[in-house]
Amino acid sequence: MQERIRTIRLASWIALVGNFILAVTKVLVGFISGSLSVLSDGIDSSTDVLIALMTLFAARISAKPGDKEHPYGHGRAETVASAVIAFVVFFAGSQVLVSAIKAILSGERAVMPAPIALWVTVFSITGKLALSYSQFHFGKKAGSNMLIANGKNMRGDVITSVAVLVGLGLAFLTGIPVLDKILAILVALWIIKNAIGIFLEANTELMDGTADRGPYLDLFNAISSVPAAGNPHRVRLRRIGSMLVADMDIEVDPHMTVAQGHDIALAVEAAIKDAMPEIYDVIVHIEPNGNVEKEQYGLTASDAGISE
Repeated sequence: MQERIRTIRLASWIALVGNFILAVTKVLVGFISGSLSVLSDGIDSSTDVLIALMTLFAARISAKPGDKEHPYGHGRAETVASAVIAFVVFFAGSQVLVSAIKAILSGERAVMPAPIALWVTVFSITGKLALSYSQFHFGKKAGSNMLIANGKNMRGDVITSVAVLVGLGLAFLTGIPVLDKILAILVALWIIKNAIGIFLEANTELMDGTADRGPYLDLFNAISSVPAAGNPHRVRLRRIGSMLVADMDIEVDPHMTVAQGHDIALAVEAAIKDAMPEIYDVIVHIEPNGNVEKEQYGLTASDAGISE
C-alpha cells in the first residue's frame, strides 16, 4: 500500500510541476500574442495544476487505514477526487466557451495573433504528451483510476493543443484571425466532453456499479475451483479505490455440519484472493443446495458470460 501511495504522489508532483510550467507559459504568451485559443489552452493547464494538488491530497487521505467511521478504509477518496476533477475540467471548458462566443459576438475587429503563439503551442503538445504518458504509466502501476482519469484529461489536452495549432496555422495562412476564436470554441467543447466522460466513470464507481465484466469472470472462475461450492449467485463486486470487495451466496450439501460449511466458505475466500490480488475482502453466505429465494440483486455465472 505504501509503495502505491508513493507512486501516486510521484505522478502528482510530475503533473503539478509540468502543468505549472505549461500554464504560466501559455497564459503569458496568450496575452502577449493576442491569441484567445492559446490563452484558453493556458487556462485549461491552470486547472490541471489544481487537479494535481487535489490528487496529492486524495492520495494522503486514501492511505489512511480503516476506522470506526470508515471500516472499508478511505480508498474512495480517489473516486471522489476523480468526480471533482470532472467538475473542475467542465468549469474550465465552460469559461473558455463563453469567452470565445463573447469575443465573436462582440463585433470587435479581430487581430492576427503573433507568431510566438505557434511555438508555444508546439511546446505545449510535447509537454502534454509526456505528462499524459506519465499519468497513464503510474496510474496503471498503482491501479489508480484517479491518475488514469487525469491521464485521459491530459490526453484530451494534447488534442486541444493540436487543434489550437491547426487553428493558428489556418489563421496565418488565410489571413482570417477569427479562426483563432472559432478553434477556441471547438477546444472548449472538447474539454467539456472529456469532463462528462470522467464524471460518468467516477459516478459508476460511487454508485457501486461497474461496466467491466473482467473481475466477475475471474471471480466465478476462482469459485469454480472449489468443487463443493455450488451455484454461486447474488454475486456483487464493489470497488474501493484500487481494491474490490466481493459479496456472494453459494450452495452446499444441506447435511454438512456448520464447521464443514465454514471450511468451504474459507476455501472459496482463499481461491478468490489467490486469483485476484486486488481483493480487499470476501463475504460468503452459505445456503443449502436447491434453496430458492426471491433475490433481486447480484449476478450469476450466466450474467457474467460464463456458461454453466
